[in-house]
Amino acid sequence: MDWYWLLAAVLVIIGFIGLALPILPGIVLIFSGLLLGAWIDGFARVSEVTIIIIAAIALIAWLLDFFASYITAKKARASKLALWGTLIGAVLGVFAGIVGLIIGPIIGAVVGELIAMRNTGDATRVGVAAGLGFILALAIKFILSLLAIAIFAYAYFY
Repeated sequence: MDWYWLLAAVLVIIGFIGLALPILPGIVLIFSGLLLGAWIDGFARVSEVTIIIIAAIALIAWLLDFFASYITAKKARASKLALWGTLIGAVLGVFAGIVGLIIGPIIGAVVGELIAMRNTGDATRVGVAAGLGFILALAIKFILSLLAIAIFAYAYFY
């Protein structure tokens, strides 16, 4: 059983690294480590209901990863083309690592705004909003990950 606990801890640690590195599915690894930890003792300390709550938190964090730049660009009154550019930039940016995940939505939003024949000021505003969306998402994912671990620890130790 000690090897299982070691594996669970490694999954959680690598998951935290993956929160900032898009190559690694951070929140998925954290959830997998916590699920393994609950499974080790047959869900006696951490119940299935607790794991479902943690899974819901993980799902929210995972979805936030994809839509944060889109949401902030939309709040900045981006055109439809800029919103599509933000999503396409995020998807393509994943392949370029952390820099690509930040820059991809920004470039996509700016290009979309320019194609929509908006001025460069509007394009810049929307691009900055998309970049801030990534940073905000990173902070919220970190907080949600800590919340999931805190819920697990509370259920396990109390």
